[in-house]
Amino acid sequence: MGIRQGSCTQAGISRGFVQAVGRTPLIRLGLLSELTGCEILGKAEFMNPGGSVKDRAALGILLEAEESGALQPGGTVVEGTAGNTGIGLTHLCNARGYRSLIIIPETQSAEKIGLLRSLGAEVRTVPAVPYRDPNNYVKLSGRIASETPGAIWANQFDNLANRRAHHASTGPEIWEQTGGRIDAWVSATGTGGTYAGVALFLKERSERVRCVLADPHGSALHSWATGAGLHAEGNSVTEGIGNSRVTANLEGAPIDDAVRIDDQSALETIYSLLWREGLFMGGSVGINVAAAVETARRLGPGHTIVTVLCDSGDRYRSRLYDAAWLSSRGLSQPQREQIPA
Repeated sequence: MGIRQGSCTQAGISRGFVQAVGRTPLIRLGLLSELTGCEILGKAEFMNPGGSVKDRAALGILLEAEESGALQPGGTVVEGTAGNTGIGLTHLCNARGYRSLIIIPETQSAEKIGLLRSLGAEVRTVPAVPYRDPNNYVKLSGRIASETPGAIWANQFDNLANRRAHHASTGPEIWEQTGGRIDAWVSATGTGGTYAGVALFLKERSERVRCVLADPHGSALHSWATGAGLHAEGNSVTEGIGNSRVTANLEGAPIDDAVRIDDQSALETIYSLLWREGLFMGGSVGINVAAAVETARRLGPGHTIVTVLCDSGDRYRSRLYDAAWLSSRGLSQPQREQIPA
């Protein structure tokens, strides 16, 4: 598959949205690097043109559908999403002449649902029910796609084009940007595409790279990764990460360790990133970066650890950055004076 993410007609000029996807920088997280004695680096995926790491999966899925002939001119792309993949797909559908039909749980942030509608997607919000329920948003999106003339189902959870996109772009970029000097790769997973695609690539380059799965409470993946089977404990306000099942994208991916992070720790992490690093990040970034710090503690000083800065906090302002909403979920909004200098 020829995903030419980040290529351009001449130096510094991308040919539209498609070629602007990828080639995001690594950002050194200075305070946390100093506190741990490790180099903690965040892949700045919020700098993709659609605003998140999911632009890569959306592009990979769309290009493979075009190359196979499944997606024809004027067709429709249907997807069940927590938001970011749908946003990426809708941008790409606009750029390439398709319609987008997005099925999203009504529990997702108003910012993401509103943005999807502003971008021109047909958005259907549905009750949030477990995957085992036939009306789960993922299963429902598949049925709708099968009933819609000229439509394809993106199927981000089990469509391996997702992890192939990261194997072809994100993994090589990280390897190149670190000069091959990377000791650990840390990432949460929802579909499994980002974690697995990068982990598979890095292990091909060096078996010594530790691949660490980060997970929120309420997800069964930490339990599964540590050998205790698919068993979830607690809950989380994070969106788009965690799962009750092992997706096709995650299946077979190398996992050397797993770290579970609670919501309050994730919140303190994203507020620290804002006030000490100037980075306004979403909740999954809190899980990722806190897990990278824990990985640094487990490995000891002198290691290079890479994680993902998935998206901006702008998509969660009414939740993660609102004291009343946090309090309604039993969480405390961090105060600036509580963040270490």
